[in-house]
Amino acid sequence: MQHYEQATFAGGCFWCMVKPFDKYEGVISVISGYTGGHTVNPTYQQVCQGHTGHTEAVQITFDPTLISYKKLLDIFWQQIDPTDSQGQFADRGESYRPAIFYHNKFQQQQAIASKQALEESKRFTQPINVVIEPATTFYPAEDYHQDYYKKQPEHYNRYYRLSGRANFIANNWQDKPATKSE
Repeated sequence: MQHYEQATFAGGCFWCMVKPFDKYEGVISVISGYTGGHTVNPTYQQVCQGHTGHTEAVQITFDPTLISYKKLLDIFWQQIDPTDSQGQFADRGESYRPAIFYHNKFQQQQAIASKQALEESKRFTQPINVVIEPATTFYPAEDYHQDYYKKQPEHYNRYYRLSGRANFIANNWQDKPATKSE
């Protein structure tokens, strides 16, 4: 019997957080949605208005025998600016804050160790400002947000470039391991 686990990450616009995980063997699904807030089953419009407390995030279902949580953390770090706690790239505000939402004690320990390794690597001159919090209820986003990079590839690619994410990743992560231990 298969035993799947979940990982939940927030890294700004959830459209840009699906594709990087989607291509790995062992990743069963990547769902865009909202977490960390106080409104039950919020809509995109409500989250964007900033009154629900939710953060745009992705919830990844994965097979830990094929891909480790540590590998998912490494992928996560390389999609974001880990020094910016106020949003990501063109997206500003609480609903775009970067965060790792752990589902169990093991994930919490792995996330803390991963963040510490990134801090110790001195890759960035500013502090690493990604919060590590317990996972709460995750609400899938509306259907039109799911797999957006596949449904609207031209718009997705334009947004990915113009938001500043593509250049940041190219300048800070391309061909560079996330930590000294890799």
